[in-house]
Amino acid sequence: MIRTRFAPSPTGFLHVGGLRTALYNYLFAQHSNGKFLLRIEDTDQKRRVEGAEESLLNTLKLVGLDYDEGPYKEGPHAPYIQSQRTDIYRKYAQELIEKEVAYPCFCTTERLEEMRNKQQELKQAPMYDRACLKLTKEEIEAKKAANEPFVIRQKIPRGEKLRLNDLIRGIVVFETSTLDDQVLMKSDNFPTYHLANVVDDHLMEISHVIRGEEWLPSTPKHIMLYKALGWEPPQFAHIPLLLNKDKSKLSKRQGDVSVESYLEKGYLVPALINFIALLGWHPGKGEEQEIFTMEELVNKFDLAQVHKAGAIFDTDKLDWFNFQWGKKLHFKELEKIAKEIDPDVKIEENQRKEPVHTFSNADNERMFSQKRGEILLAKCEKHLKPQWTEKPETKAVLLKAIVTIEEKILKNPSEAQAHLECFFNPKDAAKALILNEKMKVDEAVTATALSEGLKALKDFDGWDSINKLQTLLLNLAKELNLKNGQLLWPLRVALSGEEFSPGTFEMLWALGKDESLKRINRSLQKTPREA
Repeated sequence: MIRTRFAPSPTGFLHVGGLRTALYNYLFAQHSNGKFLLRIEDTDQKRRVEGAEESLLNTLKLVGLDYDEGPYKEGPHAPYIQSQRTDIYRKYAQELIEKEVAYPCFCTTERLEEMRNKQQELKQAPMYDRACLKLTKEEIEAKKAANEPFVIRQKIPRGEKLRLNDLIRGIVVFETSTLDDQVLMKSDNFPTYHLANVVDDHLMEISHVIRGEEWLPSTPKHIMLYKALGWEPPQFAHIPLLLNKDKSKLSKRQGDVSVESYLEKGYLVPALINFIALLGWHPGKGEEQEIFTMEELVNKFDLAQVHKAGAIFDTDKLDWFNFQWGKKLHFKELEKIAKEIDPDVKIEENQRKEPVHTFSNADNERMFSQKRGEILLAKCEKHLKPQWTEKPETKAVLLKAIVTIEEKILKNPSEAQAHLECFFNPKDAAKALILNEKMKVDEAVTATALSEGLKALKDFDGWDSINKLQTLLLNLAKELNLKNGQLLWPLRVALSGEEFSPGTFEMLWALGKDESLKRINRSLQKTPREA
């Protein structure tokens, strides 16, 4: 059975790189009908942060990464917190000493520092000089009897080559002569990462170790430990680094790197997961899909499609994913509401692949529009002027107006007020704006568009429907032998006073008959020369 694990240290917040490691382990296990384990690696007690473990568990729960075995869950390999497993590590450390592939080291911090300084002066790679490997059994026992503190080091064989077939990087060859005699057990009787993770991965029957490429240089040491203990190593897959836009390693010095921070800022969980999944992985050539649900990620995930090169953590792209997912979830909510209001509602996609709802009667359409406006208002109300919601008449306009800028609210709710000003504080249409050479809107066309538009709209009774308003004005343009833009541009500018605003049909629908006619008439009274 495929068994993977995520093994973080409780030293603070969950890093986005840690989330990606957890996600890839989760996806691989789920795709293979395997098991995903969580293990807390807290053997470095000095770096442990109070509350970090609880925060980590909560964040994993929030993002939907539910583990099969781990802390606070029953499992055959408990405990899953390393500080509760120290007796196990000491047992295997002693076994390694007996097999002469590890040895005690009594060197003081001062001696080790002096050794490194000399190596630095000689421009040598920092590496333990094996002074304590020369100690006799009697000398070792005497030092232990004198209570001299010691660590246990791994004895790395010299002059060998070790081949690793990494599932992402392929064949990687290591020269053992370049490897240091790594500390396996510290003087406080706690293991280092190297011993603890090997012992636990074996005892917990981990089949695949999927981790960051920063652990690749340590992998030969781990493989040698497996062999020394007579165990079969798992398969290894080292995923690429996450990088800043300048290609430097992602760090908190250049921006947020905590998952909690992004969630607090309002980023949606599926958007964050979608974005993180594609940092170094893609389904393959010819696959244009970018928006994936967790279920789709599970179905498509394959370690063979993980890239070797570092992945750029681009927050602009994250914003794009958040916008896309915001729309997706919003439209899903609207679909549910539409069907509750009218079981016979017809829902089709427009050219932008957004849903268009056609109801069986006008009352249902009005009710749906009201609900839609209320949902959007909830997303941006704190950014709006209070007076817009205080009076029933202005709120009625607001609930319609807000629907006309739906996409802008989903993209950035804080900018809603600026987009809505034209509904409540219109500017007079300036001549330079209402005349448009590119659209062939001159003074004569403007006068015709405004006067004929006003006349048609006065006698019209379909103001409750954007589609009806659209049909009316497009037919009018044909009757007047005008291009659509020649009629709609002057009307829209007359209604909004802005170069950019919601469309003519949307402005008319939101403002209503009386206010719309008033604004068009005001522009008509001011000829382009006087505007």
